[in-house]
Parts: sequence; structure tokens; C-alpha cells
Amino acid sequence: MLDIAVIGAGRIGQIHARNIAAHPAARLVGVTDPDGAAAAKLAQACGGESISLDAAFAADAVLIAAPTPTHADYIERAAAAGRAVFCEKPIDLSAGRVRACLAAVDKAGIPLMVGFNRRFDPHFAALKSRLDAGEAGKLELLTIISRDPAPPPPAYVGASGGLFRDMMIHDLDMARFLLGEEPVSLFAAASCLVDPGIGAAGDVDTAVVTLRTASGKLCQISNSRRAAYGYDQRIEAHGAAGLLRAGNMTATTVEFADGRGFTTDPALPFFLERYAAAYRAELDAFVTALAAGRSPAPGGADGLAALLLADAAVESLARGVAIAV
Repeated sequence: MLDIAVIGAGRIGQIHARNIAAHPAARLVGVTDPDGAAAAKLAQACGGESISLDAAFAADAVLIAAPTPTHADYIERAAAAGRAVFCEKPIDLSAGRVRACLAAVDKAGIPLMVGFNRRFDPHFAALKSRLDAGEAGKLELLTIISRDPAPPPPAYVGASGGLFRDMMIHDLDMARFLLGEEPVSLFAAASCLVDPGIGAAGDVDTAVVTLRTASGKLCQISNSRRAAYGYDQRIEAHGAAGLLRAGNMTATTVEFADGRGFTTDPALPFFLERYAAAYRAELDAFVTALAAGRSPAPGGADGLAALLLADAAVESLARGVAIAV
């Protein structure tokens, strides 16, 4: 059994704590959070204990689900204690800080996994497997669509790192994962069309990024902070021999038809529901890798690579030119 402590009792910490408690090869030893009542409530619900931050670093592994500004510090503390780490994305909003953190991880030789959960979504994973098997032929054009059902509060925007580093970073990681080679150039266009408060906070809420690889493969990522029809998550991989597509998830597959046509259930409301299976699968990948003595993936280098692409998008938008990456 792998003993895991969870740092952070917010909504993502709750998902991870419950998944650890349900995993046959893991044990939730405790939850820690500055809000002691929240930690105690979550720990009790999952059969663990409310523990101190110091006690968390005595477990076999720590799962960091705390606010982003704490991630690098907690990873380094775990490295000093020789503990394995699963950390939610991003490691930090500064590439320099990420590099320093990864240097500490490498020096300590600890396993580090970064929470890019969409790689583990069963539908996206199946698309990846079939793409790698050559079913669609040589990949030529990749399209990734990610649109939230509603914008976050402007106060969240100011601390999140902005759309590119907070939201699109997932899609940038998926682009690297599916393209099979690194992008060499990036161009970003963006606007504030959904909530003026987001613009006043210095961010955008509607964006398109185009990536190009050395072999000429193209990827277009479309993000919006608003989708009136639910949480929009789709991927399309167009190749020389055909097309692979993963569509939205709905509550049921039931359709209703009348004289107006066919209707279905709406898309699942948000990421907690849409990616429930992915969160379970990524935890299993972490536990399984540690049990086998393998480095879990995606790792720290993947976290840095996605952040560098997000930084390039910010630069491209500011300068109005494509950026070499």
C-alpha cells in the first residue's frame, strides 16, 4: 500500500482524496489545509485524518492540490524529505522558478508527476492510441476545442496566471501529447468578449492559438470562457487516411425526436464531472508507476514545456507575431 497525504482540501483536493481512499493499492493517511475545519471534514469523509503540514511530508507520497503559488515550495520540501510527488498543474507560473524546482527534484532523485489529467481521459486516450497505430494515417491537422460553461470571477483571473497559463495549458499539453513532435512556432490571437471584468483584470476570455511542428503538422486550439450549451471538450485529428474525433460527453445517450428534429442531453456541466474517470486513471498511473519503480508521466519536464508554450502565447499576443519555441 502506498501511503499518500493530500495537501489542500479544496474542490480538486476533494476529488483526489476520495480517489486515493477508493484505490486498492493506496491509503489516504491524511489531509492538511490552512482551513483546519475543511481538512477535518474531508479527511473524515474519506477515512483519513486531519494532519499537520509537517506530517504530510512523512508519508510515502504527497499529492499537492493547494494554490499554485505553493506548488514549487511544497515540491522542494518533498524532495528534501525524499518523498514522491503528484502535483496539480502548473508547477509555478514562472519558468525560472519551475527550472529551479526541477533541479531540486533531479538532485533528490524523487518521482514527480504533474496533473495533466486530460491525457488519461478514456476517450482522448483511445484517440491517441488509434492515432499512434496509424488508423488516420500521417497526422496533418489537429484541432483542440476547450470552452468553459461560464467565466470565472475576475478576482480569480488576477491570481490564476491568465487564460493561457491557467486554462489553455491543458490544451497545450494535449497538443504536445498528440502531435508526437514538439511545436517550433506559435501564434496567438485573443480578445475579451465574454466579461469586461476579465479584461479589466488584464486577461482575455476568448483565444485561438496555432502551433506548427518542424515537419509541418498544424494544431489549432480554441478556448472560450463561455459556452451556453455546457462544458465543451472536443478533439479532432485529421490525417492522410482519415479522421479521428472525440466528442463531448452527455449525461446519457438518450435522444428525443419529434417534428423539430433530434435532441440530446446537454454536455456535462464542468471539469469535475467531465473528467471524473481521468482523475481516477491518472492516480492509478501514479500509484502503478511507483510500485513498478518507474518514473510517472507526465513529469516535470512536461509541466515546464507546457508552461513555455503558454508563455509564448502571451508573448505572441502582445507582439502580434509568431514566436519560435
